[in-house]
Amino acid sequence: MIDLKLLRENPDLVRDSQRTRGEDPTLVDQLLSADESRRTSIAAADTARGEQKAHGKKVGQASPEERPALLEAAGALKQAVKDAEESEKAAAAEVDRIQRLLSNVVEEGTPAGGEDDFVEIERIGEIPTFDFEPRDHLELGESLGLLDMERGAKVSGARFYFLTGYGALLQLGMLQLAAQKANANGFTLMIPPVLVRPEIMQGTGFLGAHADEVYKLEADDLYLVGTSEVALAGYHQGEILDLSDGPKRYCGWSSCFRREAGSHGKDTRGIIRVHQFDKVEMFSWCKPEDAHAEHQRLLGFEKEMLQAMGLPFRVIDIAGGDLGSSAARKYDCEAWVPTQDAYRELTSTSNCTTFQARRLGVRYRDSSGKPQTAATLNGTLATTRWLVAILENHQQADGSVVVPDALRPFVGKDVLEPLR
Repeated sequence: MIDLKLLRENPDLVRDSQRTRGEDPTLVDQLLSADESRRTSIAAADTARGEQKAHGKKVGQASPEERPALLEAAGALKQAVKDAEESEKAAAAEVDRIQRLLSNVVEEGTPAGGEDDFVEIERIGEIPTFDFEPRDHLELGESLGLLDMERGAKVSGARFYFLTGYGALLQLGMLQLAAQKANANGFTLMIPPVLVRPEIMQGTGFLGAHADEVYKLEADDLYLVGTSEVALAGYHQGEILDLSDGPKRYCGWSSCFRREAGSHGKDTRGIIRVHQFDKVEMFSWCKPEDAHAEHQRLLGFEKEMLQAMGLPFRVIDIAGGDLGSSAARKYDCEAWVPTQDAYRELTSTSNCTTFQARRLGVRYRDSSGKPQTAATLNGTLATTRWLVAILENHQQADGSVVVPDALRPFVGKDVLEPLR
């Protein structure tokens, strides 16, 4: 949630952020009004408690003749305190309700608009040219014995699949390479829970407008994560961190689950959009003033991984309306998919500033020892969807696929040949 102090001091900044996102700027005024009512109710409750305390002293000092009248008045003051505290509680709840409706304040320079209004920053790598008709990743995956969508659907339904043989080795190699890279760069590798409590899912901002994309186990009141970001964010819930030596960096390796609600008819072929996949996710806790530099650092790691896969890709600056509620700035890396003649998202890295940490109650001590809200960032270091771009960009005329150099030690082959 956003910082109320920032809201009071610079409401126009928050209004402008809402407009950049294409969201309602009048929420700012509603929250300011609710905040003023809350502060008034706090003062009223403090006054009522003060009067009750002073009256209590009078009762203790009163003569027997004065005491009955004072005791009767004490009853009225007790009710007044109760009423004032109820009003204070209701006012605080209203502030919390509206505060949770407001998305994070976007970083300066974030493009305005929606999904199609991103700004391209750079292109890296050469788009391949083929002297044959390229096959899509599903045709390649099936002919090479890497992927079985038909049996995935038989077992679990649409948008499920089996990775088989060298397909499984390709993914494991890619994720292992990502884990090694993270470990070498100061990240603590974690295999986190994939089921989390509602307050953790809520705290990371995934139960807002996109709550219908999340799987929930009603009987246990637990949610399946769509990214290990959720569990990693909850890891330090309610704690005060020591950031005196720099950011705390974690790397989560987990399966991820998404309902893909609203995706009917989109990417129905292959594994671009599925209900279950695996991912290695970077996650950083840092001081707010260090968040911008940390964001660039995570983006740099993503670019290095995609280059290691030998993929042509571009980096885009996501527009405000496509950020999601938690991110203040987001960069995606999109790889070229030859059979779609288009770039498709493979990685995403977000600077969530203090938005998630404020919800989760995660702080650090500043130079004077005072607790301050920390900042969070996240970014994809490898995921199942990368197989789409790897297979399509490295295919050969005979239907074989060249394994990227970086993955050969994990796969055990230089070239994957079609099954005979």
